[in-house]
Amino acid sequence: MAASIMEPLQQNIITPLQPYLRQIVSSLPEPVHDTVTSLIGSSCHNALLVDLDVTKDPACTSLAISKALGIAIVGASAIVKVPQILKLIGSRSSAGVSFVSYALETASLLITLSYSVRNQFPFSTYGETALIAVQDVVVGVLVLTFADRSTAAAAFIAVVAASVYALLFDQTLVDAQTMSLLQAGAGALGVASKLPQIITIWREGGTGQLSAFAVFNYLAGSLSRIFTTLQEVDDKLILYGFIAGFTLNVILATQMVYYWKAPTKPKKAKKAAPKPVERAPVAQASSASPSPKPSGKTPTTRRRG
Repeated sequence: MAASIMEPLQQNIITPLQPYLRQIVSSLPEPVHDTVTSLIGSSCHNALLVDLDVTKDPACTSLAISKALGIAIVGASAIVKVPQILKLIGSRSSAGVSFVSYALETASLLITLSYSVRNQFPFSTYGETALIAVQDVVVGVLVLTFADRSTAAAAFIAVVAASVYALLFDQTLVDAQTMSLLQAGAGALGVASKLPQIITIWREGGTGQLSAFAVFNYLAGSLSRIFTTLQEVDDKLILYGFIAGFTLNVILATQMVYYWKAPTKPKKAKKAAPKPVERAPVAQASSASPSPKPSGKTPTTRRRG
């Protein structure tokens, strides 16, 4: 299928432009060629960059596309949560943003980052996890701070710092077998991290301060990660995690479109307890019958006969 797509591309676009493309390739500095060679290998470098032939080796073309997507994802991840951070700071409100969602995602990303580093996977297949994790921590701290929970924000930072040390910098605390089990759980955490956000949007009837850029960037990134994992990483744990994440990202993106201009429902204020009604004091009735109201006339005295 890839070959059937690449053949028209080669014949109709690349071949007519080869005289111009060769001049551009020949003017590239040597470090660029060295970088491409280190990414896709010398044979693929020669086929794609020197010979300018995408049909010569379809595997090289797929690998080059995978590397390009991976590098693009890593680059985009450096700013993927920046709009969300700016939106929170500008509004000083965390309405529509779930802290639980970001906390679970941070845990999932830290585990995946550690697992990938230990297994020496290509950086282009996991580099964004480190950058997104840092931004997730910032978002989590802002959400807690604007909810007047500064103590919880400090505790969150402490837990993240301890986890980074245990997973990345001290491999004696978590062995390889335990790391594999954690990675299996990271896929579940990644899925679980989306559910609180989906529920929050549905419950509040709007996306609040949630960033559309982050949601759609995640959707494109998770789809691209499925392709890069199939091409470069032979690990089902990683693959299934990206597939599950993509599925829930589709739901989030659908919610973002559906609630695009819908304002978030204000939280209902607690009803104040009704004040007791003060009753007027009632005069106690005496055992004797009440005396009649005196009339204006003085009573007459009967004559005794």
